[in-house]
Amino acid sequence: MDNYGFLSLIPPIIAIILAIRTKQVFISLLTGIFFGGLIIGNFNPFHGILLTIESIVKVFNDPGNTRVVFFTFLVGSLITLIQVTGGVEGFINSFQKKLSTKNKKSKKRVQLYASLTGFLLFVESNISALTVGTIFRPLFDKLKISREKLAYIADSTSAPSKLLIPFNGWGAYIIGILSVQGIEKPFNELISAMKYNFYPVLVILILLVIIISGKDFGLMKKAEKRTKGGLLFDKGSSPMVSEEITVTNTKKGIKTNSFNMFLPLVSMVIIMILMLFYTGYDASKENISFFEILENSSGSTSVLYSVILSIIIASIYYISKGILSVKEVVSYSIKGMSGMMQLSLLIMLAFTIGNICKDLGTGIYVSNELKGVLSPKLVPLLLFITSCFISFSTGTSWGTFAIMLAIAVPISNEMGINSSIAIAAALGGGLFGDHCSPISDTSVISSMASASDHIDHVKTQLPYAILAGIITSIFYLIIGISL
Repeated sequence: MDNYGFLSLIPPIIAIILAIRTKQVFISLLTGIFFGGLIIGNFNPFHGILLTIESIVKVFNDPGNTRVVFFTFLVGSLITLIQVTGGVEGFINSFQKKLSTKNKKSKKRVQLYASLTGFLLFVESNISALTVGTIFRPLFDKLKISREKLAYIADSTSAPSKLLIPFNGWGAYIIGILSVQGIEKPFNELISAMKYNFYPVLVILILLVIIISGKDFGLMKKAEKRTKGGLLFDKGSSPMVSEEITVTNTKKGIKTNSFNMFLPLVSMVIIMILMLFYTGYDASKENISFFEILENSSGSTSVLYSVILSIIIASIYYISKGILSVKEVVSYSIKGMSGMMQLSLLIMLAFTIGNICKDLGTGIYVSNELKGVLSPKLVPLLLFITSCFISFSTGTSWGTFAIMLAIAVPISNEMGINSSIAIAAALGGGLFGDHCSPISDTSVISSMASASDHIDHVKTQLPYAILAGIITSIFYLIIGISL
């Protein structure tokens, strides 16, 4: 890998600043990608354009990336099917007797239900965000709670819960990295680090305080006021998914039934768990452990198969009950996929700029620059801040984990610092970007599932994330001083 130094920071910084300032996320990402190609192509504009195109094409060289894009299209099919069969409307109707559109307790209760749902689905972050957004979006609209608030809840419970309850692909991935770093009992080390992993805990606590108190601040307060006035979006904003999905009505003559929604969603979660074990199990190994299975499992494969099979199960049920014909299942599935074109393109560009950052060595440059100025007392704080910056710039927590854990473990050993503290700081900082970066796939999925404008979601959530980050930084500074 060539060393591009400070130049490696330019593409992600340009993309993030342009996206937040202009709301033109596609143009912003393309601009960032182009500058990356320009840098790699020695500032030759022609080479820059060619490298930009090739970088986008190369996204599909990775089977995992291809599965995620395919998964995104199929999610559109799933959402459309459960709406047209009256599943969503049936779920709403089942709540009508308990909820009042003018009752503040009803609004709090629904938000707490949504948060609990997202937290309990700790198997996979995208499944969590998708389920929360799909189930609760109509209820939020009816109660005049902003789409931005729903996206915030989906995002703030999906990734943090996966890190706090590591019995999933996240946990297995981190354990694998720790093992490579020479830690003898990586699972025990991960569990030990949990008591120092302040950021995900604070994210969830702040969310609960905001919901229970009803005291929003920043742009979220403005979004809530706008929604109460009857406007779903700000001027110039638009949902991440097509109205073909968000406003699909129940087929005429069908009796609404929430089971039509829960059947595919519950099937999807169960199949996801089973597929993680299926893809991770190695019959040639004797006495293979639970975490070895998770470590070897494929998250992208499991997610894709779970959606495909849940659609098949639901379709068979709808056809057998006379709810939909075979022709209608196919027609509505295609309609749903067409409504996800915008999101699929965004995810593809997010993957592309992530690859550009990897080729430029953005994360490695930042970590190496800071590694030489670390003081033992400042190590926890600087590890956290560095991880925050890398993850926010690259939009990936997983990539940040790989970079920062490889630094955190050796530094803690060399300086005599509790490795659990260093690991927790690196993990918490890595989660920051996954939580609130505009180029994070989890943030994108949260916007999609909630049918929110993506940049509006990022801008309304960012103050809460920053608050959690500041408090976390203070904690790590106190811990460092006390070492």
